[in-house]
Amino acid sequence: MKLRTKLAIGSVLALTLASPARAAEAIASADIVFVNGKVFSADAQDQVFQGFAVTGDHFVATGTSDAMRGYVGPQTKVIDLMGRFVSPGITDDHFHNEGGGPGVDLSHVRTLGELLTTVANAAAAAAPEAVIVSNSDWHEAQLKEQRLPTAEELDQAAGDKPVVLVRGGHEYILNNAALKKWNITADTPVPPGGQISRKPSGELTGELFDEARKLVTLPRPKPVSLEDILATQKAVAPYGMTALRIPGAYRGDMVEAYRLMKQAEAEGRLTLRWTVYMPGFGLRSAEAARKAIEAWGVSQGDGDDWVRVDGVKLMVDGGFEGGHLSKPYLEPYGQGGKFTGVTVSPPDAYTDVVRELNRKGWHVITHAVGDAALDEVLDAYAAADKDSSIRGKRWSVEHAFVSRPEQVARLKQLDVAVSAQDHLYLAAPVLKKYWGWETASEVTPVKTYLDAGLLVAGGTDSPVVPFNPFWNLYHMASRDTISDGVYGADQKIASRPLLLRLVTINYARLIGEDKTRGSIEPGKLADFAVLTDDFLTAKPEAIRDIKALSTWVGGREVYHAAGSE
Repeated sequence: MKLRTKLAIGSVLALTLASPARAAEAIASADIVFVNGKVFSADAQDQVFQGFAVTGDHFVATGTSDAMRGYVGPQTKVIDLMGRFVSPGITDDHFHNEGGGPGVDLSHVRTLGELLTTVANAAAAAAPEAVIVSNSDWHEAQLKEQRLPTAEELDQAAGDKPVVLVRGGHEYILNNAALKKWNITADTPVPPGGQISRKPSGELTGELFDEARKLVTLPRPKPVSLEDILATQKAVAPYGMTALRIPGAYRGDMVEAYRLMKQAEAEGRLTLRWTVYMPGFGLRSAEAARKAIEAWGVSQGDGDDWVRVDGVKLMVDGGFEGGHLSKPYLEPYGQGGKFTGVTVSPPDAYTDVVRELNRKGWHVITHAVGDAALDEVLDAYAAADKDSSIRGKRWSVEHAFVSRPEQVARLKQLDVAVSAQDHLYLAAPVLKKYWGWETASEVTPVKTYLDAGLLVAGGTDSPVVPFNPFWNLYHMASRDTISDGVYGADQKIASRPLLLRLVTINYARLIGEDKTRGSIEPGKLADFAVLTDDFLTAKPEAIRDIKALSTWVGGREVYHAAGSE
């Protein structure tokens, strides 16, 4: 029988004759055999193979195309990769949702004028008593003017209608009508863990950070639904993504989202693997931690290869605009040298919570942006470690924008991982404005963390930053930014295998599942993606445009690009 030498990716050929070599060696036939590819394994040697074999939901062999043909039996499907590049499944280690949702969509605007026009159109179409609320899929770094709208500009756009622009996960921008609606004045006390921004004159700017956002009551979002879970899976599959790590928040209700993920699994509808962390953002005492654990109704490690609970997410400081630094922000944001960022959770309270969670056997991951926030985290982790060792338990710091050399050494000593994202790619000019070039240029120093021997995995913090994993990898390879050139060229990651490991095997190590997934090796779950370009040799700027031709989870194709060969 003469076989076709080229098949479209995803097309199959069932062979009716086994090769004599295979019969002689008595190798068990595989369900699917892939040949003639460039397969990056992400194994300990970063080996590259021509092909691999899959049976059920696991890889059973890797090697040359000829060797893989030894796994062909009468019912085996053979897929000719035609030289395409194959990666282990791509992941995101810090993902909340894919964006979208209710509210005025500002993701498409590129100038302040376009933003204000969009708000004006929404206000004109709204009922007289309506509050105009945006969704969070935007950032001022996308605007030509590189600044936020003022309260007065929003007043002009919306007339007397209150406006609340939701910026990322830490800030609201209000117009004067909204400030009046919620009775927020220059005399309003600043809630602990929050910030009410002021002009040099003392007038309010309309910006509310972190806990100060609770002064505003927005319409309740619609409850998370099974359709949300399925929509996320559909959105990320074209990027070769096979797994997500959800730190404490998904469409508003992490506990209900976990239940829905389990429901989707029971119904056979999952095409993505989920690792979730329970929300501990508001915990301020050991007693509160104990009550939360009881209310969650789940335990550390609950779940399976599809959906698993892996810990608790805490937070100690703000985001771009509220990261807690050891030195003041640049003026005027530094308020005469007084503003160093926001402490969301007081150190003593945070330490009590961390120690209690450790005593109860939970893994802890903590949002920390600034270096002063990182001090708070390290001190609490060290206290917990004295109670019962946290080493080897995959505790992590989420983001770690700013750090000092002695802190990196402490991270290593405590065996704490870093979950790193590409916020700088989007927000570089804003961070430079807040913190100055010297600090901004070294934001998220992934190379420093890797050189120190830390476990580092990569992600996006979507929807704060768009979830495209290849934008993230391009940024880490080049340190280029969307609108302000290269920041911190010394932090470029030159090794492509090392770069790809951030979102494959390092992710699996971060969630404690590197023995079962994260690389293309016999015995591991068959999660992989066939990509549009060779990640190991593509020019850096070409990385941004890579997508998946085909995405496979558990040996099953869950995405196939239209018209691909």
